[in-house]
Amino acid sequence: MNTLLNVLWFIFSGVWLALAYALAGVVFFVLIVTIPFGIAAFRLAGYALWPFGRTVVNDSRAGGWSVLGNIIWCLLAGLWLALIHVVCGIALCVTVIGIPLGIANFKMVPLALTPLGVRVVDEPRHYPVYR
Repeated sequence: MNTLLNVLWFIFSGVWLALAYALAGVVFFVLIVTIPFGIAAFRLAGYALWPFGRTVVNDSRAGGWSVLGNIIWCLLAGLWLALIHVVCGIALCVTVIGIPLGIANFKMVPLALTPLGVRVVDEPRHYPVYR
């Protein structure tokens, strides 16, 4: 099921979202001081390209600087990226097939606003236990 959702996501919004994150990452890499933001942008571009089957968890190694970084990120790129997620989510929710994809877009809005201090990891697979 995750593969089917990822393929639909890739076609309808994943490519555009990943390009938006990658563009933000390139801009942040050009400005030398904001390279950590560029790394976060490229990490989120990968997640925005293929999100189903992965989840976001808090990074225990993140310190207080991630809060300050998230404030700066939100002002520089986060609001625009969150707006793109909202617009894509609304557009996808117009169709019945797009509703799960629209909901996934809405779930990514907080991540677009505050990407520092979190990691993207694969969801654990739950296999049935046969006795």
